[in-house]
Amino acid sequence: MNAHTIAWLVYHHPAMPSDVLLLYDEAMLAHDPHPDHPERPDRLRAVRDALQQQPVPGTRWGVGPPAEREAIARVHSAAHIDRIESLRGQTAALDVDTAVSPGSVQAAHLAAGAAIDAVTAVVDGRAARAFALVRPPGHHAEHNRAMGFCLFNNIAIAAAHARAKLGCERILIVDWDVHHGNGTQQAFYRDSNVLFFSTHQSPFYPGTGAVDETGADDGIGYTVNVPLPPGLGDAAYRAIFAQLLIPIADSFAPDLVLVSAGFDSHRNDPIGGMMVTEQGFASLCAVVRDIADRHANGRLALILEGGYDLAALAGSVRACVEILAGSAARPPNDRCDPRSDTVVDLVRRVHAGTWPL
Repeated sequence: MNAHTIAWLVYHHPAMPSDVLLLYDEAMLAHDPHPDHPERPDRLRAVRDALQQQPVPGTRWGVGPPAEREAIARVHSAAHIDRIESLRGQTAALDVDTAVSPGSVQAAHLAAGAAIDAVTAVVDGRAARAFALVRPPGHHAEHNRAMGFCLFNNIAIAAAHARAKLGCERILIVDWDVHHGNGTQQAFYRDSNVLFFSTHQSPFYPGTGAVDETGADDGIGYTVNVPLPPGLGDAAYRAIFAQLLIPIADSFAPDLVLVSAGFDSHRNDPIGGMMVTEQGFASLCAVVRDIADRHANGRLALILEGGYDLAALAGSVRACVEILAGSAARPPNDRCDPRSDTVVDLVRRVHAGTWPL
């Protein structure tokens, strides 16, 4: 696939207006780690207000049920689940970053449940696309450990449910959060049925996600890490998705596409160090939307992860929802940082034996 064809696919692939399900529950606001904690209830309030005060045509709201223990146990150990359950109604610090308040455990069950419901809705045809607007986030939570603001790994639980209960055979998970999704990688590191593709700032928390972390056993090659130097912007991200994600996804041919949609790569985010804008996130969302359209009958669900500047988070989520509802993406305004070429070349060398890069 040449560069001209890739650019045409990114910006001109036809998209029809879609029925987009937005999953949200007020009870998730009860997760309140600390008044000064970055992962605060105002994050979700800002997203909700941006989408309710000026609704995106083609969207509707829904509330998913809390995740049951059986679903969570496909990803997390019994000991981990018991540990989290024991904290219902309590205030406690799990590590230097991760804390719970009296409503946190219920919020975590609702977040995982919303992720499951988003996947179920796009698979069973209740919605064309879905966005689970959830907190606490999930992609750092490991099999036996809460970390990085995360209690349960929402997207991993949803993907495991899709495999176990919905008949999905090949799932693509794209993680564009500024941090590496170590918990999601761990969950599927030996699994060739789930392809994990992550772009993340490096070096950065949590210290995982090196390019040579490619999977193990049957899963070798099905973890694709794209560690990025700080400061890359919209055009560089677009180029990386076009040159790496598109050909890999086209070869893998997923029947379900999921996104760990973190917006802390935004240029205004107080935690991240990247330079992505709302328009840049819309461009990335268009790429995954079009992959889902080509291979998965449009079945695409986004699960909210990070993003800690309220205006940037709300604007970026809205930009992606507009793409889900059928809007076209615009090319980025910035020039492509040449450092992205080095990253692409390195990933190509590492994965040349697995994917047609």
